[in-house]
Amino acid sequence: MGAWHNAWKTFFDLVTFQTQLNTALLNSIKGVEIPPTLLERVGVIASKDLQFGDYQSNAAMMLAKMLQKNPRELAQEIIDKIEVDELAELSIAGPGFINFKLKPEAFEAQLLELANDERCGVPEVDAKQTYVIDFSSPNVAKPMHVGHIRSTIIGDALSRISRFLGHEVITDNHIGDWGTQFGMVIWAWKQEVDEAALKQAPLQELLRLYRLASNASKENEEIKNACRQELVQLQAGDAENTAIWERAVQLSKQGLQEIYTRLDVSFDHWLGESAYNAELAGTVQELLEAGIAAENDGAICVFSGGTREKKKDPFMKRDADTKEWADFPMIIQKSDGAYNYATTDLATLAYRRDHWKPDRVLYVVDHRQGAHFHQLFDIAERTNYPAELHHVAFGTICGKDGKPLKTRAGDLPQLDDVLNEAVEAAQKVIAEKSHLDTEEEKVELAENIGLASVKFTELSHNRMSDYNFDLDKMVALEGDTAPYLMYSYVRPQSIFRKLEQEFTLPASVTLTEPQEIHLARMLSRFGEVLPLVLEDYRPNLLTTYLLELARAFHSFFEACPVLKSEGEVQASRLTLCYTTAKTLKKGLSLLGIKAPEKM
Repeated sequence: MGAWHNAWKTFFDLVTFQTQLNTALLNSIKGVEIPPTLLERVGVIASKDLQFGDYQSNAAMMLAKMLQKNPRELAQEIIDKIEVDELAELSIAGPGFINFKLKPEAFEAQLLELANDERCGVPEVDAKQTYVIDFSSPNVAKPMHVGHIRSTIIGDALSRISRFLGHEVITDNHIGDWGTQFGMVIWAWKQEVDEAALKQAPLQELLRLYRLASNASKENEEIKNACRQELVQLQAGDAENTAIWERAVQLSKQGLQEIYTRLDVSFDHWLGESAYNAELAGTVQELLEAGIAAENDGAICVFSGGTREKKKDPFMKRDADTKEWADFPMIIQKSDGAYNYATTDLATLAYRRDHWKPDRVLYVVDHRQGAHFHQLFDIAERTNYPAELHHVAFGTICGKDGKPLKTRAGDLPQLDDVLNEAVEAAQKVIAEKSHLDTEEEKVELAENIGLASVKFTELSHNRMSDYNFDLDKMVALEGDTAPYLMYSYVRPQSIFRKLEQEFTLPASVTLTEPQEIHLARMLSRFGEVLPLVLEDYRPNLLTTYLLELARAFHSFFEACPVLKSEGEVQASRLTLCYTTAKTLKKGLSLLGIKAPEKM
């Protein structure tokens, strides 16, 4: 076995099975001129049904028509030429599918590579890019609410995964620190700010001030005008209002940071809307000079560029009744001279282009902002913006009743309250099932499980899907949950604690049982699945993989005794346990989840 492993070492070196098979397949059809659009479709993919093998390709069926050959005959020609004899057994199925069944020796060699690889078999990307990821972005002077969960957690996971794959990642918390709410906050601040409350719970006090002014404005037109005047004075640079604004922003950041620290989320930059105030006039002028923007009834607007079909043009809108098309412009300067968030977003694009030089910019923002981003990206295209722009949209969090999650008062629940409730739900589970020794350990575990459950539930759904927020299900040890994955990590850790000597990786392994081979199969696929997450920014691909890996481990654990086995069998099974634990820990960390050593 040792000689076999040495022979494969160079061949495997961080190369996934899928990559090896794809390379061999393409080498077998050298000389055939394949259109690029077709080339993308003739690769090897993981089989959905293992009875047909580990991987399959429809290359013969894709190429048969072009080459005017029978698909099954062409498949046989490819099999005769492809050089994978030591790696897999090949067969033909149906109208011409080529199936690849990997040999146990291949899994054995790959398992040792994975066990010794700190990256768990995930190669770094060849074409490294600079990603700017814009996520979370709450408004200051208000606590974060449940609606911020999705952007914050999806954005953080995408940042972690992108960095791990080798990209340079710049994260930006584009906070809403400028706008009409500050006129209200400043007015109420001058009326009755509570300094003690500001020190103890700054976001709650700022929210109280905002609500005070908002409610008073609805009932009294004079107060409404007074709030507007406070905003005008702030925008004009009034010293007192500027000082209040600066303090409100600083206190808001302090309160927000407490949430981010708890969630283990960090940012490289906090460049809010106010950071671009000095650039807004220039941004509008540049678009005017380029002929992209124009004056309309005193306002400066961007209209259709006239190059798209009307139904695909973000600057055209169809009347539901008359079915007539009409202009749907983006206003970038109001008739009174004021700017808006559209202007700020355009200025932000320019700043990121000039200072960070990104290849991609991801906006992890609610799907309801889709129309805005379609317009923003269209303008960027017209100005020859050098980076790809992507709106990473997401759906809505609902309650158990399937309706958008709200408090009894009709407000969105505050994020801190939601996290506390998740931790309380975890405490109940721990009280019933945990065998931890100290109360301190139980408190720490409850915090970890509670936060992990919120994160995993968020990330395990397709980001465009709505989902129901059910804490009892989220913290359960059974089912597709974070606690189940945590337990799947803890279980092999407990095996190593029971060993009489320290475990060291063996020079060779032998896999004979179906459950051993399937677990090795799942471990080998981590490096194939993770890069797919960035193809459409879907962290749920990683969560699905981790759940499948955990299920494979539990099936192995039940069928294949580890501590009761001996010699090479035990060493092989311990290597499976070791590699599984390492892969689960890495996968959870990429989701922002800490794997506990005990439960």
